[in-house]
Amino acid sequence: MKLDNALSLIREIPDYPQPGILFRDITPLLADQSAFAVVTESLLSFDKAASHIAGIEARGFILASAMAVKGGAGFVPIRKAGKLPHAVFSQSYSLEYGSATLEIHQDALANSSQVLLVDDVLATGGTMIAALKLIQEAGGSISHLCVLLEISALEGRARIAREFPDIQIHALVQV
Repeated sequence: MKLDNALSLIREIPDYPQPGILFRDITPLLADQSAFAVVTESLLSFDKAASHIAGIEARGFILASAMAVKGGAGFVPIRKAGKLPHAVFSQSYSLEYGSATLEIHQDALANSSQVLLVDDVLATGGTMIAALKLIQEAGGSISHLCVLLEISALEGRARIAREFPDIQIHALVQV
């Protein structure tokens, strides 16, 4: 399967999770083994040398864990507050329809691990900036940030670049 065919499986759900939001649902893509394989391989191509691949809850977990297995890297979950059982670093942030807090285990990235950060969608950049700060606080060096889909109109890429100008940002598709 070609990447364009895989990406065409992403469907749009209007007014979810609240009115005015156009949600991009990747579950049809994940349900197709060939599409999922093409997408994870394409995302992994941005940095095959990372020692760890960090994924943001919840859809980022799916992509990042598959990439970690394929790329021979460790997987690091970045979770919503209160979900990790050990000592954590926390970072609060704003998103397009509210606010939230992410956490990472304090010992997740000892020894200055080279980290590739993955999520499904880049929107306003708030979630990614919080995750990038957590990776740094945990001792990781960020190599690249990659997403399946970027919503360009929300200018998340520019917001991230202002705070993290040296991090390369990759998206398989921009809408």
